[in-house]
Amino acid sequence: MKGIEVLCLFLLLVRSIASGSHDVYIVAIEGDPVVSYEGNIEGLPATATDTVEEMDFHSDIVRAYSIHLENKHNEILDSVLLEGSYTKLYTYRHLINGFAIHMNPLQAETLRRAPGVKYVERDTKIRKLTTHTPQFLGLSTEVWPTGGGFDRAGEDIVIGFVDSGIYPKHPSFSTYNTEPYGPLPKFKGKCEADPETRRSYCNGKIVGAQHFAKAAIAAGAFNPAIDFASPLDGDGHGSHTAAIAAGNNGVPVRLHGHEFGKASGMAPRARIAVYKVLYRLFGGYVSDVVAAIEQAVEDGVDILNLSVGPNSPPSATRTTFLNPFDAALLSAVKAGVFVAQAAGNGGPFPKTLVSFSPWIITVAAGVDDRRYKNQLILGNGIDIPGLGVSPATHGNKTMNLVSASDVLIGSSVVKYNPLDCQRPELLNKNKVEGNILLCGYSFNFVSGTASIKKVSETAKSLGAAGFVVAVENNYPGIKFDPVPVSIPGIVVTEISKTKELIDYYNCSTKRDWAGRAISFEATASIANGLAPTLYNSAPQVAIFSSRGPDVKDFSFQDADVLKPDILAPGNLIWAAWAPNGTDEANYVGEGFAMISGTSMAAPHISGIAALLKQKNPKWSPAAIKSALMTTATTLDKGGRPLKAQEYSGQEILTLASATPFDYGSGAVNPKAAVDPGLVFDASHADYIKFLCSVPGIDRYEVRNITGVPCTTTYLHPADLNIPSVAVSHLKGTRIIKRTVTNVGSETETYKITSHMSPEVALEVGPPAFTILPGQSRDVTITLTARSVTDTYSYGEVLMKGDRGHKVRIPVVAMGFGS
Repeated sequence: MKGIEVLCLFLLLVRSIASGSHDVYIVAIEGDPVVSYEGNIEGLPATATDTVEEMDFHSDIVRAYSIHLENKHNEILDSVLLEGSYTKLYTYRHLINGFAIHMNPLQAETLRRAPGVKYVERDTKIRKLTTHTPQFLGLSTEVWPTGGGFDRAGEDIVIGFVDSGIYPKHPSFSTYNTEPYGPLPKFKGKCEADPETRRSYCNGKIVGAQHFAKAAIAAGAFNPAIDFASPLDGDGHGSHTAAIAAGNNGVPVRLHGHEFGKASGMAPRARIAVYKVLYRLFGGYVSDVVAAIEQAVEDGVDILNLSVGPNSPPSATRTTFLNPFDAALLSAVKAGVFVAQAAGNGGPFPKTLVSFSPWIITVAAGVDDRRYKNQLILGNGIDIPGLGVSPATHGNKTMNLVSASDVLIGSSVVKYNPLDCQRPELLNKNKVEGNILLCGYSFNFVSGTASIKKVSETAKSLGAAGFVVAVENNYPGIKFDPVPVSIPGIVVTEISKTKELIDYYNCSTKRDWAGRAISFEATASIANGLAPTLYNSAPQVAIFSSRGPDVKDFSFQDADVLKPDILAPGNLIWAAWAPNGTDEANYVGEGFAMISGTSMAAPHISGIAALLKQKNPKWSPAAIKSALMTTATTLDKGGRPLKAQEYSGQEILTLASATPFDYGSGAVNPKAAVDPGLVFDASHADYIKFLCSVPGIDRYEVRNITGVPCTTTYLHPADLNIPSVAVSHLKGTRIIKRTVTNVGSETETYKITSHMSPEVALEVGPPAFTILPGQSRDVTITLTARSVTDTYSYGEVLMKGDRGHKVRIPVVAMGFGS
């Protein structure tokens, strides 16, 4: 060992001893996991299979090889680490070969140098990426009837949710009013019992319920008093996503005595398997997530929904596609599991995606056609627009406006911000009663220590006729959502309108010599905001939805993969909520919530994918992804090109023409996806070939993380057979091949057209082809840089069949000359 290495290890030892610090690490060991093992060890037959149908994680062969791997793990640990000085948290055998371990940095360095160890990576955190949509998407009229109706939509398909758990008593998950569910011979999920009642979390609709927190506990982040050491949802997020994808059909959404319609999942008859990895205060850890994904695939889920993602691109590997999380997902896809992941909520800024890999579908969030708006009518005849899902003031009569700043009592108010109207004891009830309470909007609402729900409770307890929350300052990135409340209430979000309101109030309020209010003469009424307005300009890309380009490494260099892949509803989505959930202060104690995020968009795709899987059980995950993408639309309900919400220079919401970096292939079209005509399929070997083609890739790293060597490569990563084309550095001419397969039941002739913005020339051949059912044909896409640009050019390839099928793939390229 070199002197400098000895010194480094000594310093590391001193530091770890001094601090007593332990961290969680993910360790990969030489040898294939179950999904990839080809049988090269005497006495242990191969566990990898040619078809997904043959994969059986519970067979004696798999069990024997799994024991072999675990024994190898223990041998390595016993040979280099002192017994009792570390804690092994998880054993990974099915999707990746390795384990998660709690140890100090010196032990990590020692283990990193041990024979048989491929890599040691410190664990990182993951986070959440946080009705009417079945009708908006056409499921209830155009898709469910073709599969036997809503009471058969998703039958016998299992969707796994790696999230914050579930609230099993919710009517969206009950079995009281449904036809009994039959057995699922292929699904082997486990059901934990409630620690207090000893009752199972499963009921036939929920077929699996487990929680994973060993890494969180080892890291000292887990608090059993509030985080629930069970699958119970202490957050609300997990119940919401599960209900969007697979909640029961026709569940009344009731809040504050008003019904906001009937909620339904995309695949209301699908089963739910819960893998809890997210907790209230800290989110979760990758090693817990990988364990959950391993378990879900072993159990036999068909679809995996991930409304979670990393905080940033992985820094320990040279490319975003190579890390334990994405490697586990790659193996899950090899095992036949379709994976949908939320794109992230970093929009509208570019390169904010937290979902990178081409083997999964990355979902952006759209705004659907339903908007809640309201208005405040002032006594001087001015109408002030705002947000407020509330009833109108009594009889639409005008009431006096009373500002919280003019009705303060007591000297203790300096400890709080009384204008937030969060503490009724700070305000004079005699002056508020019967009037409309005027409150301010401080940073406390942004940080979550104040809520509109609490304003409503304060106003109600003081006997107010209603309330107004007026926003006087813009906070960067703030997004205002309408909040259902039980009394008349409205939030005025436009600063210029707030100024009009405050000017009117001040001019109409009489004060004494000290500035104290003695007479409130400003009047107003609040309109009825309970009914939504429907717009033909939907869908739009939501302001918060993360945007591309995809990045290939931690230095944010562009990748030759188009992300996101698809757009689905993710704004103001009504769905089930856990009454004890704390994720949204405005919905504490409620059974339903209307919230936004790409977290809500992903389960829309997971549920629709379940419908496709039900109709086409032999389709691969790549075929399902292709069907969703090639049939997506780039037009809104009014037939106009999709728009994306953006910020102007003054942080004002505006609309701009959307691009594939906003929406991928476009907005999901379930009716067309069920019968796509052609699909672009890809295998596990194709994905490995893609990884080996990434410029600057460390092939040793590919072998270490995937367990598969780089024996062949594409000429360029863009050659991977996916339903989109992205070239980040186009020099001269590049020829890209795509292979389409006819999944229809009839022979069809397709004509191909294409177009591209002028900086890049796009040609496609052949101009037409006829393809038999089950047959595959190659299509050649030729891109030529016409000029050097620092921006992308956008185009598309469109294949129109004579039987009505339309297959569209987006093309993006940046020209760098010859």
